Amino acid sequence: MVVPSPTKSCKKTKTMRIPTIDLSMERIELSKIVVKACEEYGFFKVVNHGVPKEVISRMEEEGAKFFGKPSKEKREAQASAASPFGYGFTNIGPNGDMGDLEYLLLHAHPLSISQRSKTIANDSTKFSCVVNDYIEAVKEVTCEIVDLIVEGLGVPDKLALSRLIRDVDSDSVLRINHYPSMNLKLKEKKNNIGFGAHSDPQILTIMRSNDVGGLQIYTRDGSWIPVPPDPTQFFVMVGDILQVLTNGKFMSVRHRALTNTMEARMSMMYFAAPPLDWWITPLPNMVSPPQSPSLFKPFTWAQYKQAAYSLRLGDSRLPLFKAHLLSASPSQIQC
Repeated sequence: MVVPSPTKSCKKTKTMRIPTIDLSMERIELSKIVVKACEEYGFFKVVNHGVPKEVISRMEEEGAKFFGKPSKEKREAQASAASPFGYGFTNIGPNGDMGDLEYLLLHAHPLSISQRSKTIANDSTKFSCVVNDYIEAVKEVTCEIVDLIVEGLGVPDKLALSRLIRDVDSDSVLRINHYPSMNLKLKEKKNNIGFGAHSDPQILTIMRSNDVGGLQIYTRDGSWIPVPPDPTQFFVMVGDILQVLTNGKFMSVRHRALTNTMEARMSMMYFAAPPLDWWITPLPNMVSPPQSPSLFKPFTWAQYKQAAYSLRLGDSRLPLFKAHLLSASPSQIQC
């Protein structure tokens, strides 16, 4: 996995009302609200999302069951140099870590989940079923949101993005982060970083956590905004690829996780991504040469993914693919 770069000290932490979107609203109005939230914040909460509570609770139960195992047993599922999928701890990547966490990383394809579950759970069949049910449910929410986005942007092909996420070769992944509770001495330190500041490279992230806070988002005025946890709802974050698809109309949101808590925090992120060989360019109506040319050169998701995971987590990746940077052409990045 990627690694965090040193986090620069930020101006301030303040409170802000998190944009909340009711997915049961009338569709025409809903698409406008979703686009506005993506454009102004790159982050929002969704309610009335349609994911059954039992699907969420079963996933939470399986996650807690795994992270509650002895370290020796968990390491039997450890990721390797050959594959990033499985269990990881402390170090997010090969170059070090700024915080304390352990995680499970799973490819969203059912076959991959079935194979990985054999080292993760005692009842691998049950684990696979629970994870697949959860992924299918949040995938539907994701596809609903991206369909609303393309409608709100006036894109002729209404399935332009959801088709990629539903593709059998989609590179979407599920990550479950577990931040252990801290002892009193460590708690006295402010802003203990569990996961350093970063933006997600994919199209869209659908995230939820247990009832323990820690997530913060970074605003354009240089403030960190604490996000109150809501275990039954989902938070949506714009990723780097969606920034490219909208030619900069949307901005991927930087966020981080703190661990200054006496309770363990567990969060689940579904990262929606296209197939590896998909070429990424702004959506047709997002460019209008010569007045509004594309800000980015065409590149594949595989090329961007390789660039993203070769840098430190907090480093900016998109400048490598800016149209005016001749020295950092995507064609120079081999896959």
